[in-house]
Amino acid sequence: MTDTHWTPRRRDVVKGIGAALAAPLAAPFVAPALAANNAPIRFAIMATQIADHTDYVNGATLAVDEINAAGGVKGRQIKIEVHDFDLLTPEGTQAGFRACADSKPDAIGCAFTLIRVPALEALGDYKAPYLSGDTNFDLITFAKNNRAKYWNYFEVDPPEIYYGRMFPRFLDTMAAGGVWKPTNNKVHIIREQSNYNMQIAKEVIDTLPSSKFQLGKITEIQYPVQDWGPVMQAIKEEGAGVIMLDYWVGAEEAAFCQQFVADPVKGALVYIQYGPSQPEFLNVAGSAAEGFVWSTVLGAYADKQGMEFRKKYAAKHPGVIGLCYTGSAYDTVNILKNAWMEVDPSDFKAVCDHIRTHPYRGVDGAVSLDNEYQAALHYPLQTDDLNKGMAQLYFQVQDGQHKIIQPTQLAETQFRTFPWA
Repeated sequence: MTDTHWTPRRRDVVKGIGAALAAPLAAPFVAPALAANNAPIRFAIMATQIADHTDYVNGATLAVDEINAAGGVKGRQIKIEVHDFDLLTPEGTQAGFRACADSKPDAIGCAFTLIRVPALEALGDYKAPYLSGDTNFDLITFAKNNRAKYWNYFEVDPPEIYYGRMFPRFLDTMAAGGVWKPTNNKVHIIREQSNYNMQIAKEVIDTLPSSKFQLGKITEIQYPVQDWGPVMQAIKEEGAGVIMLDYWVGAEEAAFCQQFVADPVKGALVYIQYGPSQPEFLNVAGSAAEGFVWSTVLGAYADKQGMEFRKKYAAKHPGVIGLCYTGSAYDTVNILKNAWMEVDPSDFKAVCDHIRTHPYRGVDGAVSLDNEYQAALHYPLQTDDLNKGMAQLYFQVQDGQHKIIQPTQLAETQFRTFPWA
């Protein structure tokens, strides 16, 4: 059973993320009074009407529907309640999270926030388990340094620093594979001015000296990108063998691809940070997406478990599937369900202790949270055991589909020479 403050609608890929952020939402659902022994277990989701958040709601709903159909949690149904908030302002973020805490749910989930510490602080003394996919080192460090207060917060994916630290290693692996021969060893970083993208770029720059590659040039961009023309000019002038688009909005990255393939840098490997995981990317880019490479630290595997999930999700939501927060939300609900089956959902401390001490192997990989950051471990940089970490997946668009090419243990196919080689 799912009750929401808004109904996820089909995404508007033309108007893009800005229009979605401004969309109004319906009035809150007010739950009827129920006896304590059969009252639903309430899972609050913080979400705005953007691609990743809609994916999260959809993935959580799939998990809840399955659990409820199987009898729920010891006979109790799980109910989803979606709370809107303003993703772009501290005041709006705090107001939304305070309202969520005031509603007193049994647990809270969120794909991500952009104003992270204020969101966590806004929950105040309300200590229901809060699980997010914020992918943010500053946030988990803040929580670690204030663990007596924030023992209820978990980040169910590795932080963004590993995107940067892993990239030079990925390039070395690709170059050594023989399929791709770099035209030169320069890396041109196109960097957006968010904390997330700046942190990733910093880690790339710091890690490049350990590889055969070197920093060529940095080109700054700002959200939202209306015109890729100046960036295209800078790319052509630099002529780097590797181009890294360090951004996060799938529809706008798709527009970048369309302009790039019209006049490409011959032989350059183009890596796009995260955004292609959003369905808008393929929907907007179309055939122009062919050959581009991207990655995520939070992606649905293509093993038996992952493919079963993808099939079930696609049956309910036909078309291009979001490959990150769909699986993350699905796993999050099941992590909570496992805890609620063992301890009283109203005993927040006991629920959090269970979550922390019981690793979970989900469709997005292994979630092990019993560490100082209470965050999932990155494979292979934090653990070399695939059963204990969440693998960073590298994809290439091949024949109009996202295909995993790295790591080898999870690869669906091999890297393919891109059309502008």
